[in-house]
Amino acid sequence: MMNCPRKLGTAVAVFGLMIAGQAALAQLGGQAGALGGFGQSAQPVVRIESQFTPPAGGQPGRLFITAVIQDNWHIYSLTQPPGGPVASKIELEPSPAYKLIGPFRAYPPPEKKVEPLFDNLVVEGHQGRVTWHAPIELAPGVRAASLRIRGRVRAQPCDPNSCLPPQYFPFEAALGPGVPLPESELAMAAAAPSREAPSRAGGASSVATEQPQATPRFDPGQVEPVEAVEVTTLAAALLFAFGGGLILNVMPCVLPVIGLKILSFFSQAGENRTRAFLLNVWYSLGLLSVFLVLAALGVGLSQMFTERLFGIIMSSVVFVMALSLMGLWELQLPSFLGSGAAQQISQQEGAVGAFFKGIVTTLLAIPCGAPLLSPALKWADEQVRAGAPGNVYLAFAMIGVGMASPYLVIGAFPELLRFLPKPGQWMETFQKAMGYLLLVAVVWILYFLPMEDVVPTIALLFALWMACWLIGRLPLTASRRAKTTSWILATTVVVVTALVSFFPLRSAMRNRLEKLVAAEFHADDSDQKTHLPWQPFDRAVFDQLVAANKTVLIDFTADWCLTCKTLEAMVLNTQPVREAVDRYGVVTLQADWTHGAPEVTEMLEILGSKQVPVVAVFPGGAPNRPVVFRGSYTQAALLEAIEKAARAAPGPPAQAASGRSAGG
Repeated sequence: MMNCPRKLGTAVAVFGLMIAGQAALAQLGGQAGALGGFGQSAQPVVRIESQFTPPAGGQPGRLFITAVIQDNWHIYSLTQPPGGPVASKIELEPSPAYKLIGPFRAYPPPEKKVEPLFDNLVVEGHQGRVTWHAPIELAPGVRAASLRIRGRVRAQPCDPNSCLPPQYFPFEAALGPGVPLPESELAMAAAAPSREAPSRAGGASSVATEQPQATPRFDPGQVEPVEAVEVTTLAAALLFAFGGGLILNVMPCVLPVIGLKILSFFSQAGENRTRAFLLNVWYSLGLLSVFLVLAALGVGLSQMFTERLFGIIMSSVVFVMALSLMGLWELQLPSFLGSGAAQQISQQEGAVGAFFKGIVTTLLAIPCGAPLLSPALKWADEQVRAGAPGNVYLAFAMIGVGMASPYLVIGAFPELLRFLPKPGQWMETFQKAMGYLLLVAVVWILYFLPMEDVVPTIALLFALWMACWLIGRLPLTASRRAKTTSWILATTVVVVTALVSFFPLRSAMRNRLEKLVAAEFHADDSDQKTHLPWQPFDRAVFDQLVAANKTVLIDFTADWCLTCKTLEAMVLNTQPVREAVDRYGVVTLQADWTHGAPEVTEMLEILGSKQVPVVAVFPGGAPNRPVVFRGSYTQAALLEAIEKAARAAPGPPAQAASGRSAGG
């Protein structure tokens, strides 16, 4: 029988050599999209020009952002209604040096037409050249000549036959003469009321309006979420944290690795009490280490799974572990470590393997979440803002203690292992079965990667398979030269495959997926009686709905979040909730956080969350007092929140048809 902890403890070496190369791929990967697809010319489909003018003659400065669009291509307007093509969007880097004091206007205005392919939706498009301009105010003491206004434009380029995926085009605006505009356009822009535009620039605005307006407005600085489950004391937070950590052990995401722990229990049944206890302690320390690192970084549990690089590395680690358990290879330490060092590490591999399994168990448990974790994590986030980091570490550590508690108890009382059968041939069968479960976990991780990364990652996994065979095929008695050669060959295979997979192959996959992305716009719910009329979350649309006194329900979700999908199936997309949404004219927006969309991340932070699931109900007329459900919630609680929010809105309840309208 193979020494499982030994292989698990050293498997990290194989994929660790490729992390630096993959990090470089991650930095370069996002630039490929601006070139219009694999096999096309290097000339971008959309080019951005930008500049700003200083205040003069009693008039504010003005920011100009111009999109130059290739012939036969077009993009969509900033005000494109949801339910069809992706609206363009301008995002500005936060800066204290300036702030927007009005909305962006487009010149020339977009061409509008009714599009039958989108159920006769009015589509607003720009061709050739469009300039967006908005008034800006410079902070006192800022020199216009040295100011740079940085940001990016999100746009979806389309030609008459197909659309590219939405892309980001960065810009850096410097002082300039401005873009010539007709007098009529300048007059209309000057007549528009000054206000802070919904952007990321400058933080909260102190611009005065003429009179307090009755129209409600969502102000991130004034949001006071009404918690469905509120934790206010340290004792309650620790209790929720411990319970949530304990429940993580039975979440489906972590079951494949829990099988490895069960396998180690079989091995420990023949060990002495001290060694069995120490191995469980090392495993528990591996669990705790992840939570303490997250506390130090201030990262929410769910945030890591929004990073594609994290998913690629996790699938690689679990795949290597699966191959090891199934007996397809056996990893040996490289002989260049020296016999003395190799012997010392070999003696420590039981502890290292247990510690490593604790880390992997925790990382795989993260996307499942647990019903009691969200209130505890929300409390921990409040402690960060209150300047109490000790409480943050305490809460995260208690999650780890809760998750580790069953193993610590078994380690302290090994007589509990008496129910296990005696070691025998069946253990090898069980080990291989656990290997197959880990392969299922690999498929599960691949499912949540961006679609263009799935095939390149599979190619990388095959390269890892070959690398493991090259390293593990040599016997312990092989010469140092032979072992060193095997490691060099294995590393070369992995690096070369990664370069080929994540450059030309990934670009080719993006090109093939363009039609699929366009087809998503035509997707329809299979069951109109129960599924809510979801619209994709967009901050500009949300602000319009709030201004129209609409009650808005936002579901913050992600494809990799099994708890989110369970709640959507069991609570959200049910007939009673659909009837309540239709009865009160509630608009339902779905904020997809699968790939860490910045706009969704910003909204989660406003609500005080760094993980999903989160459901927020914004009452019509009082958008700064949303009812927020974190983690699990019941249908009855959600229905009560919808009814209270809708009845609090001014005027009679909206009709269902108007509730589904983005424009109000």
